[in-house]
Amino acid sequence: MTKHTGGRTEVVVIGGGYAGVLAANRLTGRDDVAVTLVNPRSAFVERIRLHQLVAGSDDAVVDYADVLSERVELVVDTATGIDREARTVSLAGGGTVGYDYLIYAVGSRGGAPEVPGADRFAYPIATLEEAERLRRAVADAPATAALTVVGGGATGIETAAELAEAGRPVTLVCGGQLGPYLHPNGRRFVAKRLAALGVTVLEGPGAKVASVTAGAVRLADGREVRGHLTIWAAGFGVPDLAARSGLSTDEAGRLLTDETLTSVDDDRIVAAGDAASPSGLPYRMGCQSAVQLGPHAADAVLRRIEGGRPEAVSVAFAGLCVSLGRGAGIFQFARKDDTAIRFHVGGRTGARIKEFVVSHTIKQLADEARKPGARVLKGRDDSRRQRVEDARASRPARVS
Repeated sequence: MTKHTGGRTEVVVIGGGYAGVLAANRLTGRDDVAVTLVNPRSAFVERIRLHQLVAGSDDAVVDYADVLSERVELVVDTATGIDREARTVSLAGGGTVGYDYLIYAVGSRGGAPEVPGADRFAYPIATLEEAERLRRAVADAPATAALTVVGGGATGIETAAELAEAGRPVTLVCGGQLGPYLHPNGRRFVAKRLAALGVTVLEGPGAKVASVTAGAVRLADGREVRGHLTIWAAGFGVPDLAARSGLSTDEAGRLLTDETLTSVDDDRIVAAGDAASPSGLPYRMGCQSAVQLGPHAADAVLRRIEGGRPEAVSVAFAGLCVSLGRGAGIFQFARKDDTAIRFHVGGRTGARIKEFVVSHTIKQLADEARKPGARVLKGRDDSRRQRVEDARASRPARVS
């Protein structure tokens, strides 16, 4: 068991993604807090660049020395269980790490495809290892080999555009609507750009995938899309660590918390990032919410250490950035409640905005490492309180 000496409060952060790193760095602002970050990889993964890794334009990794405070102890291992009574985290490599407070920031992964054959014949892209495997498969494929990307969201669009720009024949199977988050204006722009890149886009109810084989994708309407490789970019899921540890979760497996991001089961456990479900109304998965939830989680722990009650979470969205190859992109503006509006910026300007956002996100991690508290949380979605109250009122009463 890892123990810190000197009477300091021990905080363990599980997960070294955007939310986890920001939380860990922020906690070092107090000298009497010892921070341990448990992560299965020794390098930080830029998940929002994984489509670039597949196409060969970026490696999507950053050295932790560049984004993590020297005061954070990095344990490269996988958390396999949380013992609330003993306040320990068990590790796959053996042994445990003890904590006074725990930040649950395990992130997300690709949604488990329930489509017959998808688990055998499709290549997921949600993790570094999956993206690296896919990159090798794409590199080994003949230059003229047709590629099929499943998923009409941002990941699917970015992957299809990146590969098409590299000269690959690509079909994008949306399983519904292209870019469902986007305003119709933004959706038309994306469709036009994909067409210019030569991407064949299949959308609508009939474009849902019914099965996947080694050389084809069969759709719900009976059509068959032939392809050398099938890339699965549809849906996200979360690790089941919380559920396996006996903690309350929502239907998707996210840790269920109150509005302060504190577990409904244990006020020593706080959640952040994709695996957090405050009031059962989780935010959209992605780095935009993660870079706000991570600092909130750290502040919640620090407030409890001081003997106070944490403040309610406050997250505000600005929109969605989607790259459309290296030469173009789109920034879809949105209201603070994450509802897309009619305005967007596209083309080369959209690409520059996307690259700025991606690079600036890494800068935020580095800034917080050098100066804990540098990440100032100003955004607030004033409509969330009403949505939370409405959700509580609509839930059936508990029978004791």
